Amino acid sequence: MEGANAPRVGSAVRRRRRALELTLAEVAGRSGLSSPFLSQIENDRARPSMRSLQRIADALDTTAVQLLAASDETRTVEVVRAGDDSGLSEGARVRPVVRGRHQLHALEFTGEQEADREFRHRNDELLYVADGSVEVEADGRLHRLGRGDTLLLSGGVRHRWRTTAAGTRVLVVAVGDHVEVLGA
Repeated sequence: MEGANAPRVGSAVRRRRRALELTLAEVAGRSGLSSPFLSQIENDRARPSMRSLQRIADALDTTAVQLLAASDETRTVEVVRAGDDSGLSEGARVRPVVRGRHQLHALEFTGEQEADREFRHRNDELLYVADGSVEVEADGRLHRLGRGDTLLLSGGVRHRWRTTAAGTRVLVVAVGDHVEVLGA
């Protein structure tokens, strides 16, 4: 079980698993995590690290961001403190800066990130480089971003990104996937 600040995603994981008509054993097989651990997560008796959450999300054909967005009831006011984070891996951290199911979700990434996973979101997403630099491959083009730069990705654009400097900090803000965005 992770620390008290780790995300509570049990109900979101259970809803997604049931929507896909998967058993705990099937999700365990897909994720490489044990069925008892997944059961504890679904019942909020254990909280996954961000690495485990990503493995669960991959097994459920979704993203950690979507599970986090679906994890809490909507709140009108909530403070997320700078120390509220969970480690992704050695030297890298990610923390939600907005929790619950809202019209947007936002994550802050700190440290080294590799472009080992491609993303494609239904709605728009904005990457803001607070410190350091990143490379973003989007629709076959490479974009190099430095401190203060932003990149807007329209819904449906395939992309991946990685850090290219030590001490990089990136804020990713996206329109929630449950929000229907009307075309012009």
